[in-house]
Amino acid sequence: MRATSLTLGSTALAATLLLTACGGGDGGGEAGDDGRDTTTACALGEVGVEVGPANAAPVAGDTGNIPVTVTNQGAECTLDGFPAVGLRGDGGSADVPADKAATAQRLTLAAGTPATFTLTYVRGAEGGDGGLAATTMRIGLPGGSETRSFPWSYGPVALGAGGAPDASVGAFQRAGD
Repeated sequence: MRATSLTLGSTALAATLLLTACGGGDGGGEAGDDGRDTTTACALGEVGVEVGPANAAPVAGDTGNIPVTVTNQGAECTLDGFPAVGLRGDGGSADVPADKAATAQRLTLAAGTPATFTLTYVRGAEGGDGGLAATTMRIGLPGGSETRSFPWSYGPVALGAGGAPDASVGAFQRAGD
């Protein structure tokens, strides 16, 4: 029996072909015959949204967490980016920024599959100038313009520099992760 040696060039070619056949490991969506992504962004009208139960901040200066669960109720779709969250009250409105320490991941959701994200906030003083007396939280999905409103009953939200809320929105995660 005679062994055949592979040259470095043919080894590299074989590795490239193997990675190409496996999708290259880029974690992207489904590709059609023309190589374009064929998954669609999740639409707010096609998902159920549940807010809470919350770990509300009891007094000014404390931090609270509001989990939000999004469950796909339609055809397979993708969440790619951070949720859009805004707070509104009699004293104005403010968009909640994405958590700077979080990294958005692309999640493909089959029908019935949930994903979660968390809004973290610092409670402001009651009736104080340094807070937003929020009464409504509005939520939107990445890639869409539609929003859905939910009551905010977690107290005023402290304001930071430039009047931005002392709050942040985490990345979507698969429920149970």
